Amino acid sequence: MKVKITFLGTSPAIPTAKKNHSAVFLSYGPEKILIDCGEGTQRQMRKAGINPCKLTRLLITHWHGDHILGIPGLLQTLALSNYNKTLKVYGPKGTKRFMNEIMKMYVFVGKIKIQVKEVSKKVIDEKDFIMQAEKMIHGPPCLAYSFVEKDKVRIKKSKLKKLKIKGKIIAKLIEGKNIKWKGKTIKAKNLTYTQKGKKITIVTDTRFNNKAISFAKESDLLIAESNYADDEKKIAYEYKHMTAKQAAEIAKKSKSKKLILTHISQRYEKNPKKILKEAKKVFKNTKIAEDLMKLEISQANN
Repeated sequence: MKVKITFLGTSPAIPTAKKNHSAVFLSYGPEKILIDCGEGTQRQMRKAGINPCKLTRLLITHWHGDHILGIPGLLQTLALSNYNKTLKVYGPKGTKRFMNEIMKMYVFVGKIKIQVKEVSKKVIDEKDFIMQAEKMIHGPPCLAYSFVEKDKVRIKKSKLKKLKIKGKIIAKLIEGKNIKWKGKTIKAKNLTYTQKGKKITIVTDTRFNNKAISFAKESDLLIAESNYADDEKKIAYEYKHMTAKQAAEIAKKSKSKKLILTHISQRYEKNPKKILKEAKKVFKNTKIAEDLMKLEISQANN
């Protein structure tokens, strides 16, 4: 399956005319996962052609306003749209209390089923993927998240065609079992290979730290905050944020394949090349996120 990423919001605490508050939407088959829900996220979903009622999970990195102020409106929209799923919400310590407060703060119309879980390491473990979390450094409890597609056993189609093997017996090969075909023993290892799953890591709102490097190890895509340019690294450290150069260092040291910079201060809106140039000096395959930008990550067929 393809992993599809939509950047719904790419600004930090203060939005601009071009950039909405933080939110990333990840689509993987029937799974529709929203990471953070800044103010205005549900409207951004509409602009991106995303049906909010398809949403299956909401992951919260931390409880600063620019990452969560869109939650009340999203929940109300789901309730008024007859949302028939249970919205699974994940976040750091305090998430249950804050979600309860959100439901108390206004007159909620309708009903919606919500399941809230506070997490620290393993977040989700499904048949085809897992999601992991790691604690970051940002004042309030804050998590980075990784979506990791599980490795899959694939058939070498060219060899299968050559041997003219067909039918239900192929399933045994995928299970790693040898088969009998036309009087011969066919070893599963000769007709199969392991396809490594894709990994997408999101590291937002944190001071530079070594845990982020190990957590992002060998990511196909690393999405990282880069709130400041390198000449303001002291301010970045003080406010527990990263520079573009530091984000690039995480990408390089983690051996990630691609880096997308997000959560960039409005002070660089007229000159984003400054941020991009600093990152590219360290990690060439870098790009700056724009609101409503879409990416697709898929496996190559053998």
